[in-house]
Amino acid sequence: MKLKRTFRLPPDVIDQLAEFASRRRVGQPDIVEAALRSFMSPDNPEQLEAALSRRLDRIDRHLRRLDEQTEITTEALALFVRFWLTANPPLPDSGHAAAQAQGKERYEGFVEALARKLHTSSRLIGDTALKAKRN
Repeated sequence: MKLKRTFRLPPDVIDQLAEFASRRRVGQPDIVEAALRSFMSPDNPEQLEAALSRRLDRIDRHLRRLDEQTEITTEALALFVRFWLTANPPLPDSGHAAAQAQGKERYEGFVEALARKLHTSSRLIGDTALKAKRN
């Protein structure tokens, strides 16, 4: 047997309760009952352990993605440097000033292109990682 009680709640809490109940397809009284039981009962060590385990798993997955992205970035940079060093012969002494001026220009263009790329939602690293996983 259930007893009826009347409570006054702020409108925003009522809205959140209604939205949550609708989203979960559960009655509002069931949510209020579960919330009150949870609030009044001490945390069960198994529940706390399960919650921590889920959070640690999420952190672990995130760190693995970061490791993978770092590895791809490092390999790409190493491959580029290797290619650049083997494809470009050393400059003669007379061409250093012109090469420095052109290098400065090209570097500024690179930085501008990088800034544009970082401000868009598509990233080369994501494309590269997806292609690498498929192969």
